[in-house]
Amino acid sequence: MDFENLHQILRSLYEEMMPLCEDMAGVAKGIAGLGALFYVAYRVWQSLARAEPIEVFPMLRPFAIGFCIMFFPSLVLGTLNGVMSPIVQGTAKILEAETLDMNEYRKQKDELEHEAMMRNPETAYLVSNEEFDRQLDELGWSPEDVVTMTGMYIERGMYNMKKSVRDFFREILELMFQAAGLVIDTIRTFFLVVLAILGPIAFAISVWDGFQSTLTQWICRYIQVYLWLPVSDMFSTVLAKIQVLMLQSDIERMQADPNFSLDSSDGVYIVFMIIGIIGYFTIPTVSGWIIQAGGMGNYGRNVNQVAGKSAGFTGSVAGATAGNVTGRVGKLLK
Repeated sequence: MDFENLHQILRSLYEEMMPLCEDMAGVAKGIAGLGALFYVAYRVWQSLARAEPIEVFPMLRPFAIGFCIMFFPSLVLGTLNGVMSPIVQGTAKILEAETLDMNEYRKQKDELEHEAMMRNPETAYLVSNEEFDRQLDELGWSPEDVVTMTGMYIERGMYNMKKSVRDFFREILELMFQAAGLVIDTIRTFFLVVLAILGPIAFAISVWDGFQSTLTQWICRYIQVYLWLPVSDMFSTVLAKIQVLMLQSDIERMQADPNFSLDSSDGVYIVFMIIGIIGYFTIPTVSGWIIQAGGMGNYGRNVNQVAGKSAGFTGSVAGATAGNVTGRVGKLLK
């Protein structure tokens, strides 16, 4: 599954939904115009009643908001997206660089593991078909040779089964890791689309007395949700850097100790993948630390609950799968 293509589809969805802001601008103009009428009339009447000079500057606020509503897609959204886009592009480049390094080190580690297996005659036939066939050809058909041949087939089958189980766990966790990132990106796109389409209405309501905070809350929420993507990229960069350091450590130990076993490093890799899956659901909380937006507390609590359930579900799936595989392997050995 091409997750990068799905992320690009979400970007295209956001861009194609932006023209709908203009449809809401007509309704917002009526709401803002009525609010501006009451806004100006109330302050003029208040100044006349107190026999005070009329201050013109505070009355320009509804007209400035009305101007923003008229050119909302280009003036408001264009400005916010233009300011925030360099942050997204910068974090994306950092993630891309770390991902390339991780892929290079992983390839180097696989090559070293294969070379180490090939250097040892007792394990070379496990990873090489040619070596396996060569050793079989050297054996005769005496009872001892038949026993040896049977043992080679069993060991090769057990090695392939172990490798298949390890790759299965890795692929499942990597799929869940990518799916968690896609969930965050999908929710982010949905929130941005809703905020963008209904933005003119929020601006219009902010003209009315008592609703002035609606404007600042809308801006704070839009920026906070927009930051989910760069925060997600930074989190993925940290995980990629951890994997790079783990791969470098494994490569150094493999070069220094030919008998080094990779079973423990594979277990640590699986643990970090589970941590990454759970950590993705903390991205909204981290974005809230950067800029505060009212009304997002309930979603943060829901995200924490989902993270806890995801952790339990992931552990249950891993435990159940491991138990099932162990049972089957035990039956095969018997």
